[in-house]
Amino acid sequence: MTIQSNPTVFADRHIGARRQADVERMLKAIGYDSVDSLVETAVPDSIRQGTPLALQPALSEVEVLGELRALAAKNKTAIQMIGQGYYDTVTPAVIRRNVLEAPAWYTAYTPYQPEISQGRLEALLNFQTMVSDLTALPVANASLLDEATAVAEAVLLMRRANKSTGAAEGKTVLDADLLPQTIAIVRGRAEALGFAVEVADLSVGLPEGAINGVVLQQPGVSGRVFNHAPVIAAAKERGALVTVAADLLALTLITPPGEQGADIAVGTAQRFGVPLFFGGPHAAYMAVRKGMERSLPGRIVGVSTDTTGLPAYRLALQTREQHIRREKATSNICTAQALLAIVASMYAVYHGPEGLKAIAETVHSHARALAAALAASGVELLHTSFFDTLTVHVPGRAGVIVGLAERGGINLRPIDADHVGISVDETTTADIVARVAAVFGAVPAGDGTDQAGSAGFALTADTERTSDFLTHPVFNTHRSETQILRYIRRLSDRDLALDRTMIPLGSCTMKLNATAEMEAISWPGFASIHPFAPDSQTVGWRELIGGLEADLCEITGYDQVSLQPNAGSQGELAGLLAIRGYHLSRGDVQRTICLIPQSAHGTNAASAVLAGMKVVVVATAADGTIDHADLTAKIETHKDQLSAIMITYPSTHGVYDADVREVCDAVHAAGGQVYVDGANLNALVGLAQPGKFGGDVSHLNLHKTFCIPHGGGGPGVGPVAAKAHLAPFMPGDANAVSTGPATGVPISASRFGSAGVLPISWAYVKLMGGQGLTEATKSALLAANYIASQLNDHFPVLYTGAGDLVAHECILDLRELTARTGVTAEDVAKRLIDYGFHAPTLSFPVAGTLMVEPTESEDLTEINRFITAMVCIRAEIDQVADGAFDLADSPLRNAPHTAAAVVDSLWDRGYPREQAVFPVDSLRQDKYFPPVGRVDGAAGDRNLVCSCPPIEDFADNATDFAN
Repeated sequence: MTIQSNPTVFADRHIGARRQADVERMLKAIGYDSVDSLVETAVPDSIRQGTPLALQPALSEVEVLGELRALAAKNKTAIQMIGQGYYDTVTPAVIRRNVLEAPAWYTAYTPYQPEISQGRLEALLNFQTMVSDLTALPVANASLLDEATAVAEAVLLMRRANKSTGAAEGKTVLDADLLPQTIAIVRGRAEALGFAVEVADLSVGLPEGAINGVVLQQPGVSGRVFNHAPVIAAAKERGALVTVAADLLALTLITPPGEQGADIAVGTAQRFGVPLFFGGPHAAYMAVRKGMERSLPGRIVGVSTDTTGLPAYRLALQTREQHIRREKATSNICTAQALLAIVASMYAVYHGPEGLKAIAETVHSHARALAAALAASGVELLHTSFFDTLTVHVPGRAGVIVGLAERGGINLRPIDADHVGISVDETTTADIVARVAAVFGAVPAGDGTDQAGSAGFALTADTERTSDFLTHPVFNTHRSETQILRYIRRLSDRDLALDRTMIPLGSCTMKLNATAEMEAISWPGFASIHPFAPDSQTVGWRELIGGLEADLCEITGYDQVSLQPNAGSQGELAGLLAIRGYHLSRGDVQRTICLIPQSAHGTNAASAVLAGMKVVVVATAADGTIDHADLTAKIETHKDQLSAIMITYPSTHGVYDADVREVCDAVHAAGGQVYVDGANLNALVGLAQPGKFGGDVSHLNLHKTFCIPHGGGGPGVGPVAAKAHLAPFMPGDANAVSTGPATGVPISASRFGSAGVLPISWAYVKLMGGQGLTEATKSALLAANYIASQLNDHFPVLYTGAGDLVAHECILDLRELTARTGVTAEDVAKRLIDYGFHAPTLSFPVAGTLMVEPTESEDLTEINRFITAMVCIRAEIDQVADGAFDLADSPLRNAPHTAAAVVDSLWDRGYPREQAVFPVDSLRQDKYFPPVGRVDGAAGDRNLVCSCPPIEDFADNATDFAN
């Protein structure tokens, strides 16, 4: 196949190795005369699709942006006063342009390699500090997916942590004033895991019976604010733990959960500068009291030191990650919402405590002015103590009121026939207050802000906050735009992201996130739409979503797709819950066994447990495939209880297993369902369809195959795709005010999950077309096999398939080298930093190995630069083996090298400075220096510090640490 490169065609911009000469060079190295012959050998005939993808022909960037503008125009922007956990907000332009829309931030990977992630780790530590201060609880994470699922995580945490006699197995009690979507999510998780949930009005006390945990909302969805301390104390007297779902902006004025005695606080940081995005992505948070930190789900940023004693940030307690703990994991969270957490943290850094409190006071004043106007006109309010939300009693007139407001360009919340909700936010003005009042036939006094008439609506003394917050210098320094701009730039300069270098992470697919794909996400027609806005206002959104779902059905061979899961792990859970629902509908209540190969992604096992299943591990054969004898034995043993098997295809070992149809057929014959993990779908698109070769359900990773950027650890989208027989059990709508009945267990708070980033994948599919997508898959295979062929003599490739080929990634085996020299895979990972590279995936899925995935987006020059780095590193390993220098005094064990280290006058290492930082000449012109040396992870876990420490704790490095 001859490639005709055309620089005006998007596929030729997306695919890196596109010149015919480069392709021929790569093919020659592998030993093939064409890309097609390579693919025909690597991909088993038994799964190959017979016809091309039936997608719309590829469009140009201009055409795609034109279509996106047309879709955005079909959405109707309004003044959003629906509330229910979602508020309009102002994203400061300096943060929008330099974080949300900046590739240095959105193309970064999860900070598992801390030395090259100090910027985003500091921003996430700021987020944790912000949450900890505002909630008055000592440890917070960074971050979770949305508020409703964060509450579900808190409920599970309470159930794990509560050891009180009689309460440990008790029910979970939810306040009736919780967000409706939160109640729906918790009920769904509880049903799968088999524990009782009761919804009660906790303002009148606790219900009878044994209680494991209690969840309160502050302020409640009705707007009510009251002192939770008495009910919290009563719950603790009965042995229960307590979670408070709290609004961070309100906590600048309201007594925080920690000061009221709560064990856990959860919520969302959405209103801290993160657009509505039609429901997401939004960073949720969780904070806990002392003693619960080692059970906290999600990621925690901690403070340790590097080899010189310099303070250094890192992800703490990584052994809790589900990739390691598998079925013993306490959460299946993998993707977080790191990019949005960073936006929220920068919002707090920019505004500081005084600015946040001023915003909150303005919001509260507008709400009080509106309340005073309504009350003066005889309109009944359900609560007189509130922060930003009013519930108005209008007997029989709610529909009329909401309709009048909508015609005036304002969205209110229809609660029922007699009640309307009104939520004020940062964007509310005195004019808006007057317009809303007019809908009810009322007129505000004065200028529409707080006035004498609203005095009766002040917060009560027992709910007002008196403690300080955000006292750390980072929140009290960057007030001017110049200061915050430089702070953002200083942090981003410390990191390596895809805008600087190839990130060759196996299983994570760090490919091009094209600017044209990204451009539309912050347009008001997409970003300013409330997830619960009337359908008449969201025509463009739903057309885009429906079109993307249809395209994904064609690509995967399934019959239905739901875009609701807002992470790959959540897509896994959705697929497994669909399987569970299917079995239950047939009366097969005993089918609870989930077979999972030993090589599978760790989230598979964790998701199966959360779906109420029991995990049975299937062994791996010597060649990396599923051990058929073990599979057959376990199917026979569990055939009456078999619910599903979860397989990753191509396998996590980076090969196309030729026996995948046999595995699917064996499981189906025993009455089970086949879950095909779609994490590696980028090796199938256009070549094979999991819905056609045996899969019943799959999740897909839009943040991998379909170009949504990783954002330093999120956002992600993990759609679930299923065959028709599972369609009735796909994710339902968690919003109680929905457009139809839920058909399955809701997975995230809003109907379309993290809709705000869907235009990226929609644009990618339209820009590539079926042919371009297929060529991307073939190019990914070409690049991976080229790397494998060039490095095999230096670092043996562990697993191969037909023709000794790999799929889209390869595992480099360092175990023999480690046994012989002591040089570890981690040493190689850290040494790559000196060459300006992010490391490949370290010790997964096989300990002591590196998994490399070049993707289709990298050009031959960059791929060869990586190969050169790896070959040079192998030469340094040989120097250790030959005794040229001791391992402890080698550039490998001392990597990475900071600028400070190499200019130190006391340099006394057994290798020259030039070898340390300029191991290849090209680095002399364009050199990345990490800000810290190798970070001490173990010390950080022993001495857990998860918020910005006082400057005096690091007196010797105070200036550097403060900056």
